[in-house]
Amino acid sequence: MPGRAVVIALGGNAILQHRETGTAEEQFANVQKASRQIATIAAEGYAVAVTHGNGPQVGDILLKNELAKETLPPMPLDVCGAESQGMIGYMLQQSMQEALREAGLDRPVATVLTQTLVDGDDPAFTNPEKPIGPFYTAMQARRLESEKGWRMVRIPGQGSRRVVPSPRPVALVEERAIATLFSAGTIVIAAGGGGVPVVADGGGTLRGVEAVVDKDLTAALLARLVGAEDLLILTDVERVALNYGRPDQQKIGEMTVREAQRHLAAGQFPPGTMGPKIEAALGFLEAGGKRATIASLEGAFRALSGRAGTRIRP
Repeated sequence: MPGRAVVIALGGNAILQHRETGTAEEQFANVQKASRQIATIAAEGYAVAVTHGNGPQVGDILLKNELAKETLPPMPLDVCGAESQGMIGYMLQQSMQEALREAGLDRPVATVLTQTLVDGDDPAFTNPEKPIGPFYTAMQARRLESEKGWRMVRIPGQGSRRVVPSPRPVALVEERAIATLFSAGTIVIAAGGGGVPVVADGGGTLRGVEAVVDKDLTAALLARLVGAEDLLILTDVERVALNYGRPDQQKIGEMTVREAQRHLAAGQFPPGTMGPKIEAALGFLEAGGKRATIASLEGAFRALSGRAGTRIRP
């Protein structure tokens, strides 16, 4: 097996960028760029596991379900999440194999379609807040609330949108398979989109639930599973910033866990954007990880060596 272990969490921009329409060609081109960055890291002797977001892709799948509902039966959210894992995993596998070949590396690549165990009593199930899918008119939203029991929220100027629970991840169901592949030197792609959320009954039988698990929190779980020393969270900003978007914005090169906790408590990192990334980094470090870095995709390799991004240390 290669040396130091790292888990790389790809943000949505690594697969589909702002203003793109989402064609297969666009997504493949973005994934190929990400794969070359990952191959560069693997060429330095790192053992690599990869996870990724799926927001735009699962949103498109839900919209296709809605548009075709008079012809084909719509699939529930957990099945749509599994579909997106397979699609993105295929793109990453193929692109990664090519990038590794170009780098002169003979490393196997495998995608594990991953279920993420969540607690059926998680408070998120009584307070769904994660928007998904297309926008609806007020009349359509009322009909969906009545017919399907969906919870809808109105977003001013855009329409109404479905919101679903976002429970915290407890464990990865396929953890033994992931650990076995990783320990054999495979570059493992796992827990895409946070994994397909499932709950277990008293006898251990699993059931998919209509929810979305935060991918960054699941990335921290994956990192602990494979014994990674590094968690590298790639997003669309070069560094974490205080007072983001304001005239007094201040980019941060390094923070301690205590400093990050203080800034998080002060509201510097909003729940819908940077907050989950900081929480994931903190959870990883508190569980024994050595380094957590948040950086842009373009700066991935430099960030891992401490020359770019924002590093959070114990």
